[in-house]
Amino acid sequence: MTDNGHKSVVVAMSGGVDSSTAAALLAESGTPVIGLTMQLWDQRRLQNLTRSSAAGAPGRAFEVVHEGRCCSIDDAYDARRVAAFLGFPFYVVNCEQKFEETVIRRFVESYLAGETPIPCTLCNNFVKFDHLLTTARQLGAERLATGHYARIRFHPTSGRYELWRARDEAKDQSYFLFGLTQEQLAATIFPLGDYTKNEVRDLARARRLPVADKPESQEICFVPSGNYVRFLEAYLAEQGRELPSAAGEIVTADGRVVGTHAGLHRFTIGQRRGLGIALGKPLYVVALDRVGNRVIVGEEHELYRPTAEVGEVNWVSIALPSTPIRALVKIRNKHTAAPATLHPNGDGTSARIEFDEPQRALTPGQAAVFYREALLLGGGWLK
Repeated sequence: MTDNGHKSVVVAMSGGVDSSTAAALLAESGTPVIGLTMQLWDQRRLQNLTRSSAAGAPGRAFEVVHEGRCCSIDDAYDARRVAAFLGFPFYVVNCEQKFEETVIRRFVESYLAGETPIPCTLCNNFVKFDHLLTTARQLGAERLATGHYARIRFHPTSGRYELWRARDEAKDQSYFLFGLTQEQLAATIFPLGDYTKNEVRDLARARRLPVADKPESQEICFVPSGNYVRFLEAYLAEQGRELPSAAGEIVTADGRVVGTHAGLHRFTIGQRRGLGIALGKPLYVVALDRVGNRVIVGEEHELYRPTAEVGEVNWVSIALPSTPIRALVKIRNKHTAAPATLHPNGDGTSARIEFDEPQRALTPGQAAVFYREALLLGGGWLK
């Protein structure tokens, strides 16, 4: 742990054990710390909205919002308690407008287009390491620290900052950070990158942090119930919009109609449950036909694809390759990275991935992230 020349560092504090321990380690090193918690979403905003708001008839509440552990009022309170315990200033920053513009709206439109978005990556790209870093500099701090499990190194030969997987592979969060720029990496610290989760818990307990035994939260922060369909319905109703007339056919790959559906946004590639059809064998969603508004189903083997196209590619640790390169590619956070050849286009903003072996459930809206062993090369969004 370095003290960054005793220049102020802003720590993004979620109220959990990871960001709290990161703050404690920095404070112990002699670094002046400022704690910031982002107010991202009003958890009460859609609470009283009913279906009658959109349909013009009495209806029950959407029931999409309740107090969740992630990004709730209680979390802001916990972050403030930790800051007071460690003795550094703390502020809550209202990021609701930026969050809605860059995360919520894209989340909604992606689902309506038959994609499966990753809101945490969008938040990292556009809010945490963009908007919050700007706020940090306005407070006189030069760098931003978070509790992410990842590592940053500077390569003196290439002159680039590199993003590496965390030491704890089970907790590694580099997959969600592929959108960071060189400028953002240069101004970011990940104090937990060389620790395991168990070690972080032990560090928090040894320092008697008030959140040392707080459980982790896994849900999407603005959908604490986990029911994203209800969230979509409620959000669109609040905006004066209704879900598009979404009824369509469920078909097999050869075009045989086997059922009907109530909206592409209710399905994702690889889904097996909730199809509402029974043909005497397990069936999965193998594709979503956005033009024809059809859900295409098939057997397990039909989920596998040998190639993928990615857009909005960001080359993180290396410059844009001029020729095809070999890499390990993760198509989901918990996916075992698969060997592949990357074929970047001319300006590097898109690429074709040719896997050595076909991969299961390549899902538009998800991220494909490229690695060379533990070094994150770059990533993009699956089309």
